[in-house]
Amino acid sequence: MDNEVNISYITLGGYVEMNKYRYIYFVIMFTVYILIICCNSIIVYLIWTNKTLHEPMYIFIAALLCNSLVYSTTVYPKLLIDFLSEKQIISYSVCLFQFFLFYSVGGTEFLLLAAMAFDRYVSICKPLRYTTIMRKTTVNAFVVLAWILPPCQIAVETYFIAKSKLCNLNLNGIFCNNAIFKLQCVRSKPLTVIGVVALLDVAILPMLFTVFTYINIVITSYQKCKTFRRKAAETCIPHLLVLFNFSYLAAYDVIIARVESDFPEIARFIMTLQVLLYHPLFNPFIYGLKMKEISKRLKSFCLQKS
Repeated sequence: MDNEVNISYITLGGYVEMNKYRYIYFVIMFTVYILIICCNSIIVYLIWTNKTLHEPMYIFIAALLCNSLVYSTTVYPKLLIDFLSEKQIISYSVCLFQFFLFYSVGGTEFLLLAAMAFDRYVSICKPLRYTTIMRKTTVNAFVVLAWILPPCQIAVETYFIAKSKLCNLNLNGIFCNNAIFKLQCVRSKPLTVIGVVALLDVAILPMLFTVFTYINIVITSYQKCKTFRRKAAETCIPHLLVLFNFSYLAAYDVIIARVESDFPEIARFIMTLQVLLYHPLFNPFIYGLKMKEISKRLKSFCLQKS
């Protein structure tokens, strides 16, 4: 019986000074989680209720913010429970499910950012064809594809991970991310290939497409007048900031979490918290402050509530 329990549960060993700081961790993360829910939900609500914001760009922003809510909910509730628990453990089946959700949502993020880049490209570089290209069906297709393709690919990877034999039950992390591969006795070649394909399809290729698209936007903008360049910058800079922020955090997760190194435990813990803290809060603040139309509606909303 004890052997079954040991195999069924994974110890999360990435926490630092839990006995000393558990309540501080809990208060900080609980506050951040509430802020994430409120900030993202308010902007999604504003986009949903204002017909003037029912345009492709704002629909993609709303989808992105909904994604941030799912991204946070995948990890935060379990983190909050762990902060108040004597033992930080997770069942292997729940760990696999958390892995699946976390990377499915991450892949969706990259695809939505690519769709937003394409929308800006058509708007700035092919304005006369914008209404014919970015029709409602096209926008819906992009959103549905972004929410279906990553889960399908990550599900296959998760299935092969579940079939792998474990030789280590101590996960060097605070949630089930890429560090889960270090629990395996031997990582199979099919799993490696599937992981690389998934990484290419839902992260690297969408990111390269996004970067290439914005390069074309910059080239086109500099061929136009100063007013045109300013308007292009106003709509593109928020998307580029979000892309840079998410890519930097994703790079850490993929590289550091898989590499066996003498990376200090406290540094690993802080970097992992950044993955969870910055991005879900960064998006609503960037879009709420930098996008003029959303900013106007947000100010009106705050004045009505005050």
